[in-house]
Amino acid sequence: MAKFVTIGYGDQEGYDRTGAAVRQEAHAHDARLREAGAVMGIAGSPVQVRNHDDAGMTVESGSFMSSALPVAGFAIIEAATLEEAVRLVSKTPCAVAHGVVEVWPLQESP
Repeated sequence: MAKFVTIGYGDQEGYDRTGAAVRQEAHAHDARLREAGAVMGIAGSPVQVRNHDDAGMTVESGSFMSSALPVAGFAIIEAATLEEAVRLVSKTPCAVAHGVVEVWPLQESP
């Protein structure tokens, strides 16, 4: 099975305007993904780490990327194909509650 990194984006406003039954089923779907081995977490506050030319580390608070919606969480899932991974995340809270989920194929390091 291939591994995929997913990044969920969404805000409280979009979540709140989604019907309670839809939200409950999305959370149940996440629970089934976790039971199947997905590693999931809610995004905390990020830091940026640099160590250019191994000459000294700097750490800054805040994200490097920016988007219209805040990052809500991350997951590592397994699926046979990208299409299957997309299908799996299409039922998660960020996807159904007016957010978006990115799916990144995770390739092995050489």
